[in-house]
Amino acid sequence: MALGRTFSIALIGMSGAVVEVEADISAGLPSFVIIGLPDTALAEARDRVRAAAVNSGCPITGHKLTINLSPAALPKHGSGFDLAIAVASLAAAGDVSASSVQSVVHLGELGLDGRLRPMAGVLPAVLAAFRAGQRTVMVPAGNADEASLVPDMRVIPVASLLEAAIWHGGEFEPVVVEPIMVAAPLAAEEPTQDLSDVVGNEEAIKALLVAAAGGHHLFMLGPPGAGKTMLAARLPGILPDLEGAAALEATSMRSLAGGVVGADLMRRPPLEAPHHTATAAAMVGGGSGQIRPGAAARASHGVLFLDEAPEFASSVLDVLRQPLESGTISIHRANAVAHFPGRFQLVMAANPCPCGQYGAMDSECSCTPNLRRRYLARVSGPLLDRIDIQLWLRRITAAQLRLADETRMTSADARARVVEARAAAAARLSDTPWSLNGQVSGPWLRDRRRRLGRMTTASLDRALERGGITMRGYDRVLRLAWTVADLAGSTAPTAEHIGTALYLRRGMTP
Repeated sequence: MALGRTFSIALIGMSGAVVEVEADISAGLPSFVIIGLPDTALAEARDRVRAAAVNSGCPITGHKLTINLSPAALPKHGSGFDLAIAVASLAAAGDVSASSVQSVVHLGELGLDGRLRPMAGVLPAVLAAFRAGQRTVMVPAGNADEASLVPDMRVIPVASLLEAAIWHGGEFEPVVVEPIMVAAPLAAEEPTQDLSDVVGNEEAIKALLVAAAGGHHLFMLGPPGAGKTMLAARLPGILPDLEGAAALEATSMRSLAGGVVGADLMRRPPLEAPHHTATAAAMVGGGSGQIRPGAAARASHGVLFLDEAPEFASSVLDVLRQPLESGTISIHRANAVAHFPGRFQLVMAANPCPCGQYGAMDSECSCTPNLRRRYLARVSGPLLDRIDIQLWLRRITAAQLRLADETRMTSADARARVVEARAAAAARLSDTPWSLNGQVSGPWLRDRRRRLGRMTTASLDRALERGGITMRGYDRVLRLAWTVADLAGSTAPTAEHIGTALYLRRGMTP
């Protein structure tokens, strides 16, 4: 029986499934048929593969050729199956070793000249193959460094279909071709935007430190020129480097989104700042064919900054409510569900009113109270309740500028304090599923063994009794208090730390 078999990977979100690619040569009119729920790009592989094979000097059969992608019910997208289809066809014709082809996972898009083009999503695809028990993968030469980021995986880089056929035992005359490479990734540099650029606004800097140390979400409200965007842009610079699984996940997300991935994992937390005209699909992910990650997914383990938050559509802001609670983004389609990581820090900035001057000491607001309420109501209450730190910022006056301390905190100093505070929290939470205070659940904080004294939480209890905060807000103040205590080097929050946390939670009043 003229049958060849190999494997490839179908990505659905960040997860991947092993796809068995079968090629069958049978009697009948010459044809090339692909079955198994391919999309348009994959169905066009019949023309790419046939032309690439001819131009490489290893033509596939002229008989009836049927390609089956199994499991047939699994949606398959993109051109990354080209190499697997080509080598399976050559194995069916007996031109290459069938056993060799069957032992390797093949990824790559073919050009008409037979060269292999680099493709997006190689890192999560290789990772999915490794988790499925595969140990050898063949990829385009341009993706070799990226694929090698998965430890204990044998990576075979090839520049062309001919080179792949020869590796699998094909008796063809080798031809040297120039491989298609990806652009070199930008060298990792320290951010040029330093925290020491911020003059005055000591409360805002302290809030930024607390947000970074505990992984807390932040909402800054204030007139234009108060420094909201400046502060948000400096938050990634004071976050610690990514390590282990977080670095691998962030790098996989960059690969899936089509970004350049080199020989090293991402170590600096990403920053995503979508425009306020972004749709819900652009924010969390989607697409009519292959489900692509949105800005929130690309910001995983980093910062998602929404400037002029009330200008976003309410429906777009509200899609963030579920990821903020669960840390996972789920995109549902009729035939598939894609999951992306959603563990990001949300930073929102807003003017207090449409004209932006409400609360400014040097300007007069022309907006009516009703107009101000409607403007800020675009950020829904349930979303706002999930934001740990809510702070009002004022413009810096000339007197504050002159009196500003010349020895201001730098991003390096702030990062060292954040690392120290996170280490204290990680040691305390070592027996739990969490590592940051911003992730801890309320019941765990209010457990009898960890419950703070009545005198310590007196101000917080009064705020809850008077309706100033919700029960979710109560738990979030406790999280903030533990972070404030960690930054201060205390083993447990004091009444002063609770007061600071309560101010950070309710400080959005001009």
